[in-house]
Amino acid sequence: MTKIAIIGAGLIGGSLALCFKGAPGLRVTGYSYRQQSADKYVQLGVVDEATTSLEEAVDGADFIFLCVPVGLLADYAQRISKMPLKSGCVLTDVGSTKARVASAVAGIEWGDAVFIGGHPMAGSERAGVEAASSILFENAYYVLTPDDNTPREALDRLSRLLELTRAKIVHMNPAEHDEIVGAISHLPHLIAAALVNQVRRYNESNGGYAMLAAGGFRDITRIASSDPVVWRDILLDNREVVLRLMEEWGSELDRLAGILRSEDGEAISNAFRDAGEFRSSLPERRKGVLQSVYECYMDVPDHPGIIGKIATELGNRNISLSNLQIIETRMDVPGVLRLSFRTQGDLDQAVEVLEAFNYVVRVS
Repeated sequence: MTKIAIIGAGLIGGSLALCFKGAPGLRVTGYSYRQQSADKYVQLGVVDEATTSLEEAVDGADFIFLCVPVGLLADYAQRISKMPLKSGCVLTDVGSTKARVASAVAGIEWGDAVFIGGHPMAGSERAGVEAASSILFENAYYVLTPDDNTPREALDRLSRLLELTRAKIVHMNPAEHDEIVGAISHLPHLIAAALVNQVRRYNESNGGYAMLAAGGFRDITRIASSDPVVWRDILLDNREVVLRLMEEWGSELDRLAGILRSEDGEAISNAFRDAGEFRSSLPERRKGVLQSVYECYMDVPDHPGIIGKIATELGNRNISLSNLQIIETRMDVPGVLRLSFRTQGDLDQAVEVLEAFNYVVRVS
């Protein structure tokens, strides 16, 4: 029996546990320093067993997943390294930054155990073990950051285990990972937070900003609502990369400001055209480090019961809606209905069903 220890079974740790639990020959042990959380792991069926003893959790483990906040990773790694670990045990983490983790564990003597950094690039707008899902990582990238001294056998064992997540496993050095993720995740989160706070300050003297900042503004800034503590740790951990990216972003804003000052309409068009072409070239069906949104839009006539009919048709086919919103409606135009789903599969099925009823459906 292969023992897997999940240290901190929240959204990521719990989802990993669900991918492993029940697979032949695997047994999953969860750890939390709080008894209430450990009990919840078992009650929700996320793990086979749970404990509040870190030493008990890692005892005899073949794999140990450190699913704690980035700011606590080094401390947990140090504590576990002082415990008797099974020969050949593979330890890994799920942190969103890798270079500082790699540096922190480089000086640790692991004996016959091996540490391999990891980052499953998927998430959810929800948090906690209650949001854990066995399909969270499906069709996502899962980055592993081995170094030159990582035994190939250990890397292969971890990679084979992670195949149960149905993610695409890729290998990358820690610095390269942090550069890429800094640009496509860390910087966008900062920009979104800054933009929302700018509008918040305007709203203090004119409530019209909050009144009109619905729909599109909420959509493009949704990542500003991310967990403050998690993002404090991530940004501090990757601060050197992010600070350089912010300087480059500032230069790009200055360039765009120069275009506006010179009233160069062609350059403005080119900026949007180039951005649109690159964005269109990005894969649509693979999950990324930013949580995907599975939504479609449709015009609906102002008829009594029309929204209920749409919801019923989807429900009759076991298509689960996560949200439904009327974006705008006037007496002289159809309403615009936004339907949100939890998976790409649900969205695809919904579009097929609605189009069969002759509704015009748009997927952004």
